[in-house]
Amino acid sequence: MPRMHGPRHRAQLRKPTWIILLVCLIFMFLIFAYIYPPKNSSACYLFSSGGCKALSGWFPPPARELTDKEIASRVVIRELINASPLVTTSLKVAFLFLTPGALPFEMLWDKFFQGHEGKFSVYVHASEDKQLHFSRYFINREIRSDKVLWGRISMVDAEKRLLAYALKDTHNQHFVLLSDSCIPLRSFDFVYNYLMYTNVSFVDCFEDPGPHGNGRYSERMLPEVEKKDFRKGSQWFTLKRQHAIIIMADSLYYSKFRDYCQPGMKFGRNCYSDEHYMPTYFHMLDPAGISNWSLTHVDWSEGKWHPKSYKAQDVTYEFMKNITSIMNNFHVTSDKKKVVSISPCLWNGDPRPCYLFARKFLPQTLSNLMFLFGNYTSI
Repeated sequence: MPRMHGPRHRAQLRKPTWIILLVCLIFMFLIFAYIYPPKNSSACYLFSSGGCKALSGWFPPPARELTDKEIASRVVIRELINASPLVTTSLKVAFLFLTPGALPFEMLWDKFFQGHEGKFSVYVHASEDKQLHFSRYFINREIRSDKVLWGRISMVDAEKRLLAYALKDTHNQHFVLLSDSCIPLRSFDFVYNYLMYTNVSFVDCFEDPGPHGNGRYSERMLPEVEKKDFRKGSQWFTLKRQHAIIIMADSLYYSKFRDYCQPGMKFGRNCYSDEHYMPTYFHMLDPAGISNWSLTHVDWSEGKWHPKSYKAQDVTYEFMKNITSIMNNFHVTSDKKKVVSISPCLWNGDPRPCYLFARKFLPQTLSNLMFLFGNYTSI
């Protein structure tokens, strides 16, 4: 019988195989050239007269970090687009730590947060030193930070940067600005309920006709900011979400303080934006929506540029009890009259303790605070 031979396709398969291999090699070369672009300009024209620009144009541009303005714009736009009835579950308080470096009271805050997971968020802006964290609540919670100079607009920039990152989480409904020397005065549950169910933001705001108040005003702020609206207050705020959003949306008033409220007597006077921008802004836009006092206690009785610093021997149960029992807030003008104005601290119309936090505590006070924490926070 004649021998039957099957069809032989080897010669026909060899050519497509080499083509596929060649295409793969070229594709790998292009990827390699994109990741490691040639520095010699002549090498850029090996395959295309368009050069390296044409080659890199085939691929998406490498990811870059967004600027502060881009982050703020995206937060505001998303808030407007996604406007919907508030979901009443999983609401959180965002704790924003503005610090030059390490947080000496991190373990105290760890004790404060324990057992309340899902009800808070932590964000840390460390402008000078990289931090070494001891608490799980602070690990990987740093945001991009820039150098912050005392009394400069960079302080406001850092505050806005913290707000922008915290606003990305739609569950964050109240925002608390804290420093590295701040401590909690109350239990977490007390703080959470106090903030979450308030009808105002706690922004310190008062009129000071003296040299450290209206004396810092510049007429270059006209017509947007008039002298009669210029206000002063502590920078340590707590903001409801809607107020945090309008801070992100503002560029007009911010630019006035950036350009004309500066230290160094550039305009014939010292001016500090972190003490005036937000008090003035909210006094003009929503005066009924703020408390006019800060929830962070400080002692200015020494009459210096900075508040009194508390040492280890200062931290006793009686001392902490006195701070947590304060029911009235007061302001003192910086003119010769030194007028003192006293008003009760009202929470939704009812008298309540004024302060949830306090500063300025030195690191040496940590041991005493850890020992007393359960006692003074339950007062």
